[in-house]
Amino acid sequence: MTDPTLLPTAPRTIPRDQHAISRKDISPSALRVLYRLHEAGYGAYLVGGAVRDLLLGEHPKDFDIATDATPEQVKHLFRNCRLIGRRFRLAHVVYGREIIEVATFRANIDDGSGDREQDQEGRVLRDNVYGSIEDDAVRRDFTANALYYAISDFSVRDYVGGFEDVNNRVMKLIGDPETRYREDPVRMLRAVRLAAKLRFRIDHESAEQIPKLAPLLQEASAARLFEECLKLFLSGHAEASFLGLEAHGLLAGLLPETAVALASNRSGALRRMLLEGLRATDARIAADEPVSPAFLFALLLWPAYCRTLAMLQAQGVHVAEAERRAADRVTLHQVTTVALPRRFSLPMQEIWLLQARFTQRQRKRVVRLLSHPRFRAAYDFLQLRQSASDSHAEDIAFWAEAQRDPDHALEVAALTAESDEEGESAESRGPRRRRRRRPVVVGH
Repeated sequence: MTDPTLLPTAPRTIPRDQHAISRKDISPSALRVLYRLHEAGYGAYLVGGAVRDLLLGEHPKDFDIATDATPEQVKHLFRNCRLIGRRFRLAHVVYGREIIEVATFRANIDDGSGDREQDQEGRVLRDNVYGSIEDDAVRRDFTANALYYAISDFSVRDYVGGFEDVNNRVMKLIGDPETRYREDPVRMLRAVRLAAKLRFRIDHESAEQIPKLAPLLQEASAARLFEECLKLFLSGHAEASFLGLEAHGLLAGLLPETAVALASNRSGALRRMLLEGLRATDARIAADEPVSPAFLFALLLWPAYCRTLAMLQAQGVHVAEAERRAADRVTLHQVTTVALPRRFSLPMQEIWLLQARFTQRQRKRVVRLLSHPRFRAAYDFLQLRQSASDSHAEDIAFWAEAQRDPDHALEVAALTAESDEEGESAESRGPRRRRRRRPVVVGH
């Protein structure tokens, strides 16, 4: 039966002379697919984020297509096509490195005749019931993503009021917000991410349910949440995404221990460092420079690491052992929510554990640290810590010089070692004391 919360508004066709979309801004591969579908007698529409971005004057990265052709019919038309997906059956038409995703219109019905399944909480497990373009429009998540560019007459088709919402820069969920979020809790993260990316505001009715339903994120796939984290923080709008997560009560659902650590850090130093790091991440992406997910998660989880380390040291655990335990504990707890692969979690831990070694000046240790594969990432991380406090300036100055002039740094390290030996000689005349390693200053 038809879901009463998903009813289309009066359909509207925006002719070519009333919108800004031009074929010269559309991928040639996408145009090829659109024209072939149209020539074969099928409906062919550019859909979703590409239409939205083109209307905003942006340059889409992906061009998705919607059609009334079934996946099997699409595959019959294109030799370079493969069918994928179980939850949503899709056709991928491949042109070199570019993939054009073609989806068949989905129906807004559940009469038992198709391939649709939900769990007891209302989450959609599989949805391969096909229908009309009107049905497909109301099955999409946000009005801004439910616009269709028709290759037949170059018009934009709007069935849910998305054209006005794009013009007004509003992110509005289609249908009843609670129902739609329960169908797919990740929609809450998508709302925040798209609002941050596009500088939209989230519609009041779409936003007010988010804090209440944020715990549903615990039921989402950890692997899917990892991919969503990369989209949130590695797409050039990391700072705005983080602030959006905070504002809508989603941070605790995605990064639970970080949320607790930030709330308990009275000085606010951890939050200042985190935001500074996210701003730097955005700047690197804007400059087309690489950003490692390992460094990103080292930043996002640093507050949790600092809090855990402080707790272990308060329990009397030796500093070096406390550092290792804290790194392992934070990682283990986080991967139950976000499936952080070992190829990123291990370098992340190395970045943390190297922080204490920047206080050491002994010649051999200086040489070893300079040659460490994570040295540069760890040094950059130390500079971020300095942005939140003034307690690391001496270490930063020494290691900056060590990178410019290693020989001079080694001379300084040798003098430091001689001073240490003199101190040890003086100690030998009295009771020997075990020299304690300087602990990492948490909260910075």
